[in-house]
Amino acid sequence: MTPAASTHNPVIGWDLGGVHVKAALVRDGRVEAVVQAPCRLWRGLPALDETFSQLPDWARGEADHVVTMTGELTDCFSDRTDGVAQLSAWARANLAGSVRIYGGRAGLLPPGEATGAALDVASANWHATAALVGRHAANALLVDIGSTTADLIPIVDGRPAATGYSDAERLETGELVYSGVVRTPVLAFTASAPFKGRRTSLMAETFATTADVYRLTGDLPEGADQQHSADMKGKSIPETEIRLARMIGRDHAEGSSADWRALAAHFAECQLRPLHDAAAILLSRPDIAADAPLVVCGAGRFLAERLARRLGRPAVALTDLIAPSLAEEGADWASTCGPAVAVALLAAEPIQH
Repeated sequence: MTPAASTHNPVIGWDLGGVHVKAALVRDGRVEAVVQAPCRLWRGLPALDETFSQLPDWARGEADHVVTMTGELTDCFSDRTDGVAQLSAWARANLAGSVRIYGGRAGLLPPGEATGAALDVASANWHATAALVGRHAANALLVDIGSTTADLIPIVDGRPAATGYSDAERLETGELVYSGVVRTPVLAFTASAPFKGRRTSLMAETFATTADVYRLTGDLPEGADQQHSADMKGKSIPETEIRLARMIGRDHAEGSSADWRALAAHFAECQLRPLHDAAAILLSRPDIAADAPLVVCGAGRFLAERLARRLGRPAVALTDLIAPSLAEEGADWASTCGPAVAVALLAAEPIQH
């Protein structure tokens, strides 16, 4: 593990994803600013260059940079190892100051060592958030629901206690549910829906996503939907209703606004059910206390809070848990960009793994 970050420079935590880039500025142990920007990384590293050029000035400044990633999964790379190698090299070449790569159970690594530890580095952002939570809560279930996926990570004795580590392992254990509140196609979690007193099968098309669902239910946080819609059209309520109508083979005029809201509410319930099942299995572990809270964060924090109520467990917001470390300016995005905040706050001290 490399030495702790210099106390003379600010620390910037990065989460390089295949759809978003997230960064958090930490100075003297406090989160001063957080940003999320869309990035079409599947088009190749030039897309990352473009996103980087549009970030606030502080993100491109001299700092101690700590990087976690999920973008190595993007299909512009031949495999995860190639993705880790290219993203680590990009970070070393473009971030001003010192650069370290978050390797989860392997600790913080120089960029040149990341490729050799690619299986530890790849998609380890969940581990960073869980390690941060463990510093504040000895026993909990972290539920981080993002735009694309949901991480459900047991915290036991102040440490991440996931049974799986890689994406493949965590898909098997239920610690990764590939479902989020922006990008997930509606067809991913149900094949049918009720409409006007009848059950109807869904069209096997990506006409609508969960961003459409939660835009109609009024839950979608402002700024969370930064990518284009499924039909490349607008995001007004009528345009959103049109996309949901197509999922059941209907035209917009065949239903009222109340009908489309009811359809959206049903889809929201269908998304919650597999999350409930996964959480219930994890909470049945004998090493997790019966009163352990759910620590909730992500763009889908509202859904994680709904899950906590369904499970009869208290919900504690990550931002409340780390409130002493949050400046007012950085608090709004800190939940959505939890892993970037986490690696920045963890960077100055040894990582628990």
